[in-house]
Amino acid sequence: MASVKQFQVTFDCADPERVARFWCEVLGYVVPPPPDGFATWDDFNGSLPPEERGAWSVCKDPTGVGPRMYFQRVPEGKVAKNRVHLDVRAGTGLVGEERLATLQAECDRLVTLGAVCLQVLPADEENESCIVMQDIEGNEFCLD
Repeated sequence: MASVKQFQVTFDCADPERVARFWCEVLGYVVPPPPDGFATWDDFNGSLPPEERGAWSVCKDPTGVGPRMYFQRVPEGKVAKNRVHLDVRAGTGLVGEERLATLQAECDRLVTLGAVCLQVLPADEENESCIVMQDIEGNEFCLD
């Protein structure tokens, strides 16, 4: 049996710091301290060549349980649906109207951060409710 590996989730984006701050708010993550020798991330970025400033950002689970999130600047914009997306587990253990109300409340909170609600999928005979959303750069994710 293979051992379990840690992993990080990497996002291609135009503005890594902005997208990292968004996902910190969504997930309750934090930006780690700047590298040794730098008081702030601005100090660190200022030490880099101009073309490398703001090229990436990171956020992490403060408990150390969840995966690290890495955001890297790329020149091209998003042009198609994600092949992989995050399911933000806001309604775990809830069913019916209680679940949908909880998901909708989280959806409303995330919309104030710049997310977009694409589709509310109510429960049916096979699946519980979920909400399909986009982050501030158009990456799809679900409230589940």
